[in-house]
Amino acid sequence: MSWLPMLGLTALPHLGGLYGGYVTRKQVKTWYTTLNKPSWRPPNTAFPIVWTTLYTGMGYGSCLVWKECGGFTEDAVVPLGFYGLQLALNWAWTPIFFGAHKLKMALIEIVMLTGAVGATMVSWYPVSRTASLLLTPYLAWLCLATSLNYCIWRDNPDEDEKEE
Repeated sequence: MSWLPMLGLTALPHLGGLYGGYVTRKQVKTWYTTLNKPSWRPPNTAFPIVWTTLYTGMGYGSCLVWKECGGFTEDAVVPLGFYGLQLALNWAWTPIFFGAHKLKMALIEIVMLTGAVGATMVSWYPVSRTASLLLTPYLAWLCLATSLNYCIWRDNPDEDEKEE
């Protein structure tokens, strides 16, 4: 495998992560501190470390699928299509939650994202078991993040209405 596609496909998810970090940076110190959050939430310092790890794993997994399918071929349409869908949903969550402060919309979006990651894993498994398993920590983190999003939405009932 050439190092250039591997590097590019592994780095691709980080682009949305960089944008998400830009959107989040100010909000974590201002708006986010005003929200009621559950006591079990991870510390803010954990998020960039976790997301860097998850983005690298999913990116490398996509590279394995791309390689096994022979590049962007007809065989790659479904597995890489699901991957693209979940990546777009992943990148959209941060601007909805932190940018627009739409807690309920972010919750609906992250549920769709979690389903899309599950579909991606199922579509990757016959192509590359390793690639599919690389998404397991991501799916687990999304379950935690979905629970956190739900609790924040539930415990801040007026937040969505304040912005309208």
